[in-house]
Amino acid sequence: MNTTPENYSIRKGERKDLSRLLELIQELAIYENAPDAVTNTLELLEEDGFGAKALYRFFVAENSKQEVIGIALFYPKYSTWKGRGLYLDDIVVTERYRRMGVGKLLFDAVVKTAQEEKARLLWWQVLDWNTPAIEFYKKYNANIEGGWLNCVLQKDQLERM
Repeated sequence: MNTTPENYSIRKGERKDLSRLLELIQELAIYENAPDAVTNTLELLEEDGFGAKALYRFFVAENSKQEVIGIALFYPKYSTWKGRGLYLDDIVVTERYRRMGVGKLLFDAVVKTAQEEKARLLWWQVLDWNTPAIEFYKKYNANIEGGWLNCVLQKDQLERM
């Protein structure tokens, strides 16, 4: 466990963290003006993260009282053009701890994992209105690309096909 001077620490997420993970996911949905969009459950998070075929991993940030105050959830992604990579799905820091360096610690942990796993790319998305996040990623000299449109089939659409 890496302890920072600010008394925050980063560690790998565990089963015991899943209820807090879901709470932070719901907090993010509220921040992104989509409070009813979360359909994930504790059962799905457990199966998908700790089942026979784990689909994701996550880091948690803790304060000095060992309370989980943030998460970074990521998973493998592959590019036909570039090869192996990681996709950072979300970094969430609870509102009280934003702009205190917690997001940087989480992002750095994912970057380190990408380096250790010899990823050729680290992908993520940011909403075009989320200026604080955009400015955060610019500090890393990230390429913030336009020109791609997100395409999604929802569960009910998939079931009808």
